[in-house]
Amino acid sequence: MNRLHNSQSHSFASDNYSGVHPEIMAAIAQANGGHVGAYGSDPYTARLQELIKQQFSEAAEAFPVFNGTGANVLSLQAALPRWGAVICAQTAHINQDESTAPQAVGGFKLWPLATTDGKLTPELIAQEAHGFGFEHRAQPLVVSLTQSTELGTVYTVDEIRAIADYCHQLGMVVHMDGARLANAAAALGVPLREITTDAGVDILSFGGTKNGLLLGECVVVLNPQRLSDGMKYLRKLNMQLASKMRFISAQFIALLEEGLWLRNAQNANAMAARLSEGLRQIKGVSFAYPPEANGVFVRLPAGVADQVRGHTFFYDWDEQGTVRLMCSFDTQVQHVDDLLQAIKTACAAA
Repeated sequence: MNRLHNSQSHSFASDNYSGVHPEIMAAIAQANGGHVGAYGSDPYTARLQELIKQQFSEAAEAFPVFNGTGANVLSLQAALPRWGAVICAQTAHINQDESTAPQAVGGFKLWPLATTDGKLTPELIAQEAHGFGFEHRAQPLVVSLTQSTELGTVYTVDEIRAIADYCHQLGMVVHMDGARLANAAAALGVPLREITTDAGVDILSFGGTKNGLLLGECVVVLNPQRLSDGMKYLRKLNMQLASKMRFISAQFIALLEEGLWLRNAQNANAMAARLSEGLRQIKGVSFAYPPEANGVFVRLPAGVADQVRGHTFFYDWDEQGTVRLMCSFDTQVQHVDDLLQAIKTACAAA
């Protein structure tokens, strides 16, 4: 097969645009060859279970799946009866970017809440945490948090714990969409367990694709007492049960075994910090949200974004002129400096 793209290209559009980390590619190759059990009955998935327990708790159990939409829908289905609803931020991926999968596949309702920074609080959650026992209202039985958020902000440990305590008092389950959990942990300087299990999260969608994997996410049941015992059936029902699961599990082994998850996230965050610092020096550029992980949201003068997109691609975020600049595990200093120069030049011309 001929290569159909420029392997030296780089964009700030999304951490999904990046390739696969070489150590992940090596892990896939290492898991290849010979016959082993299918559907998770293999030594790689068994090893992954050991690593998940080390990272999160002895009670934790991993369910590898294909993608983030599947991980989120599956997690929420495991926490909800058919009459249940999920409270989430208006900007949450499950609300804005999962099409109708939560409703059509998951069969549950969303109660989205407007936020200033993408983060929920007990006070915000209280706006929809009512009507318990009222048959005409979808029951708000789960709160879903995104860490880090779709606006690049990060929940602190105390913020997560306060939400979990509030929700658990009401009998609600706490789900975390952790597509960028590694970036949040790296930003806070804490282990994965501290912002999940120890903070009161009950079930987690643990991201891999945005942090160097070829494909694959992992649903992690952290508190089985608060969830149904039907995860293995729901995974099959949702078409998220991989027959050759060893190749998803092997990637997570490579991510977790020697700290690759943290090194990748630290690089992405460091490049976002460098980008943010450079943007602060450019007249006419303002920040829409505080850059706390690997996403930078800025407003550029009129016409600048389109001009700079001739240099590298990135997305418009809203109608107010905000653009999103995402850094990845493979973003390098030169990529950042080239982008800063392009923005500086375009702003000066504007």
